[in-house]
Amino acid sequence: MLRGHILTAAKLLGAAKGGDTITVNAASAEWTANADSIATFLSSANPRHWPVETLKMAMRMHLKLTLDEATARLQANWAADIAAYDEVHRHILQMADVLSDGIIRQFPGRFN
Repeated sequence: MLRGHILTAAKLLGAAKGGDTITVNAASAEWTANADSIATFLSSANPRHWPVETLKMAMRMHLKLTLDEATARLQANWAADIAAYDEVHRHILQMADVLSDGIIRQFPGRFN
């Protein structure tokens, strides 16, 4: 799933760079479906502490922020690119916290 996530992002960005709207739309839908699959997979490992809808929202925000950053870069809008990168970084750290907290809550005896 992660390999597909990266490869689909590359397809989407390549299409955006080339102005291929049809492929952008198809790749975007594929990327969102992949993100939902990742969220569902992770939730199945720890459903009590990683609710599927919470993870889907987090993954979709990840896609939005990543696309915002890529769009700014493709437009050579460096200030927006930097600001978007900062948002991507902040959000991915939040996602890491959600996942880490879920593991700690799932196995509290191992984290004293």
